[in-house]
Amino acid sequence: MQYIDITLSFEEKNTYKIKMLNWIKKFNIFCFLDNNEYEHTDPSFEWVAAVGATNSISINSFSDIQKISDFHLAYPGWLFGHFNYPSQQKDYIDFPAAFFYKPQMIIRSVGNSIQISSDTFSLHSIHDEINAQSSEIIAEQKKNISVQCRTSKEEYLETISHLKKHIQRGDCYEINYCIDFFAENTSIDPYYLFHCLSAISPNPFSAFYRLEDKYCICASPERFLKKTGNTLYSQPIKGTAKRIPADTAADQKSKEHLFESHKERAENVMVVDLVRNDMSRVCKPGSVFVNELFGIYSFPQVHQMISTIQGTVDENIPWVKIIEACYPMGSMTGAPKIKVLELIEKYESAPRGLFSGTIGYVTPDGNFDFNVVIRSMFYNNSLQRLSFKAGSGITFNSNAEQEYDECMAKASALMKILSEN
Repeated sequence: MQYIDITLSFEEKNTYKIKMLNWIKKFNIFCFLDNNEYEHTDPSFEWVAAVGATNSISINSFSDIQKISDFHLAYPGWLFGHFNYPSQQKDYIDFPAAFFYKPQMIIRSVGNSIQISSDTFSLHSIHDEINAQSSEIIAEQKKNISVQCRTSKEEYLETISHLKKHIQRGDCYEINYCIDFFAENTSIDPYYLFHCLSAISPNPFSAFYRLEDKYCICASPERFLKKTGNTLYSQPIKGTAKRIPADTAADQKSKEHLFESHKERAENVMVVDLVRNDMSRVCKPGSVFVNELFGIYSFPQVHQMISTIQGTVDENIPWVKIIEACYPMGSMTGAPKIKVLELIEKYESAPRGLFSGTIGYVTPDGNFDFNVVIRSMFYNNSLQRLSFKAGSGITFNSNAEQEYDECMAKASALMKILSEN
């Protein structure tokens, strides 16, 4: 792709990002990824927008995943897109199992400049069109946002009891169990909701993704997989504690309690072991190691326990095969993974769809970076359906009432945004 560099000040770049979000409204396909200036995640750019599609590939079954690899061989270069969480059930929002596209335009914020790339459109015309947009995102009219939960508290507690029996029998050690919240016959402004969610929860793997009439509004703090050269690494999150911003001492105590929690450490170690096993399938023997164990990182609403696993990947393995070997991610499933996938399919009230799936990109030289789609809302404009999910890791020592409260707390943040907008 040809490109131009436009030098802007920090304030000008923030304004440009808002203008760019207004500009992409006219496109039916786009992927906007925002690092929100978190340096500890080793970002390749501050944000990137991949707009329009010159070519694309969609599959409805993971048995067809090889078609994505074939597509990239036929159309080399940048690719952006997603993988749904694998399920036999149809997605409520109607995202396909996977979709990837070669963008018509890429706009990146890197250092002190904006880079605009395209082989299809005039680069200066793109810049002029963006610059002509409003520097404010104004909400369009909404209607009928009445959120319901598919699982009652009684049903939730009963399910946790069943899952703990599976754990007691040795079927699994830990399982991520999620419940679904939804609204029907409703209308939202996804652009304004993403703007609001980013303002109150600016996380390093945020994404705003449109595929025709379907939207994902994502404020994820978690990376699934990143490949740079021959280095592959994953950063699973398992362990959460509330922030208490009004009380510095209490906030620090909450952070320390998370680090010292035997329960959270046990869950984190289980996921680390699972990820190490997955990565060993595609990495050189003996190269996989834990770069950081039990790292505590602070985000606007919560402290998180994050571990980093690193390995050296075999350069002859296609990127799709690397994703396939490690998918779905351990932090959103459990251990052992195959049995846990069966239990999730049996006990959860609705298919996950893109929730706990992944959105990301592949570069022309074969590097890639993919997030974990959590803290997200999903919307189908044609069906007028809204959906989001909340969950937690269940072990034998889990307190069902506390796990339910954690799910409600996670859901309340998204419901608050909907009620205020």
